[in-house]
Amino acid sequence: MSTDYQQAREALGARLRELRFSAPGGRLTGTQLAQRLGWPHSKVYKLEGGRQTATAADLRAWADAVGQSDTFEELNARLRGFESHIRSWRRQLAAGHRPVQDSWNVAVDQARVIHAWEEAVIPGMLQTADYARHIFLRYADLQGTLRDTDAAVLSRMERQKWLYQGGRRFHALVWEAALRTLVCPPSVLVGQLDRIAGQIGMDTVELGVVPLGASLRVPAANGFWVLDERLVITEDWHAELWLDDAETVALYLRIWRTLRESAVYGADAQNVINRARRALNKG
Repeated sequence: MSTDYQQAREALGARLRELRFSAPGGRLTGTQLAQRLGWPHSKVYKLEGGRQTATAADLRAWADAVGQSDTFEELNARLRGFESHIRSWRRQLAAGHRPVQDSWNVAVDQARVIHAWEEAVIPGMLQTADYARHIFLRYADLQGTLRDTDAAVLSRMERQKWLYQGGRRFHALVWEAALRTLVCPPSVLVGQLDRIAGQIGMDTVELGVVPLGASLRVPAANGFWVLDERLVITEDWHAELWLDDAETVALYLRIWRTLRESAVYGADAQNVINRARRALNKG
């Protein structure tokens, strides 16, 4: 995933270097350009080498400084193109978690059928408010971002109304590890386990649990969501990826169906959840 992001940055960097070389007044050195821009010269080389992501303001300044202001729209289109698919957490969370949740709400609201796989956390659509609050706090601490926790939780809870609309279907797969991971106090996790146990059997929810001892045909890697067989949303530590090409969507659905072969449902899923709950009570 980071490879796609890096390739996109490098391609933009190569175009920036090309513009520096072809400045109307003659080729500029990196140092000369940095002086014109009032930047440390290292920023010029980081942008050209794909080691730093440009902002729209950076691209505007670059185009003006190399005497080719008319190239800004092209450069900015390149930036928007890869950032619409590869959404860095640094940028997304600059205004807090609430805007990210609102974007998810729009995407989910348009979907009729969702397939989800989570290996480490309970899927957001099934979370309690208390559990979601602790997840947001953990990530705010990790990324050093604005703590708009209450607003983010409210937005995530709003999204769950989708589950109570006719004609919708949420196919969720959860690894047993997610039932046991203490990303929140034990009492909060107990409440969360009670919640998902009660969601088994809902008309709109099909919840499968992959036991820790189950044989897996593929490794239990990153969580991902497939919306209506048209959009995949997945994430890595640096960014969230929104992928909509048909080949990629088909691949993720194939992975989901492969993982599903290891899952248990109904009473068997309840047993796995109850086992995790009993382990918490013993602790």
